[in-house]
Amino acid sequence: MLAFSYKIFYTDNMSEVVLIDLNDKEIGTCEKMKAHQQALLHRAFSVFIYHDHKMCIQKRALNKYHCPGLWTNTCCSHPKMNESYHDAAKRRLFEECGIICEVEEIFHFTYFASFPNGLCEYERDHVFVADYNGKMIIDPEEIEEIKWIDFSDLLEDVRIHPKEYTPWFITALDKVIERIK
Repeated sequence: MLAFSYKIFYTDNMSEVVLIDLNDKEIGTCEKMKAHQQALLHRAFSVFIYHDHKMCIQKRALNKYHCPGLWTNTCCSHPKMNESYHDAAKRRLFEECGIICEVEEIFHFTYFASFPNGLCEYERDHVFVADYNGKMIIDPEEIEEIKWIDFSDLLEDVRIHPKEYTPWFITALDKVIERIK
């Protein structure tokens, strides 16, 4: 008898993001693309998976609405209305990478970035980490490629080639590595 394993891939086509004020208080929801076109402050999270002084980074799928083909943290997205940042991080980590593990929030920051296609990111990004060294099953709609890279090599590459990385990743990276060392 043959054994089969499969993964159902979930594209992050969530139509709404949670809008917030500068104190992270919910003020409503908005269609995701509109929030990125009009630079409306909304909730987001980033998950950084690491193990043994190496970080797991992903190259964003080429069909992404902004930053396609750029390297970034293992997983990132937006919580749904009434979903905690923690629950959202665990949900998307499974949906994008097939990973089930506990995550720990280590800090948050607010940032703004604009892109050549006219879209913007204006997000309160809650940053989570997890020490994980298990199997991954990546969603090709979200992730073009995944790799493990030594912390020092990653920091050097970001310094030399910053345009190959997403702005939120560059903003968070030093502090993430400092906290998990």
